[in-house]
Amino acid sequence: MRCTLPGNAVSRIMRSSMKPRRETLDCHRLLCPMPVIRVQDKVETLSAGDELVAVCTDPGAMQDIPAWCRINGHTVLETAEHDGEYVITIRVEADK
Repeated sequence: MRCTLPGNAVSRIMRSSMKPRRETLDCHRLLCPMPVIRVQDKVETLSAGDELVAVCTDPGAMQDIPAWCRINGHTVLETAEHDGEYVITIRVEADK
């Protein structure tokens, strides 16, 4: 008997057995709600344990992205501001 999985399920299974990735997402010049939407879209391509660093210029992202993480079960590892850039680092958790 042969078991088949959808293509994206196979790639997620393969990635989950590998070292977690750390990706950076450029959200410069994007205003609410676009930084959150971009983070959401990117998280869908990542596996549990992967980290995503969102670099934004909209100060509202410092509240919006952590709120989205709480609602969706992901972990905010760090937030920082440097010269008008707002950096939010999150860890992708397993699907609910």
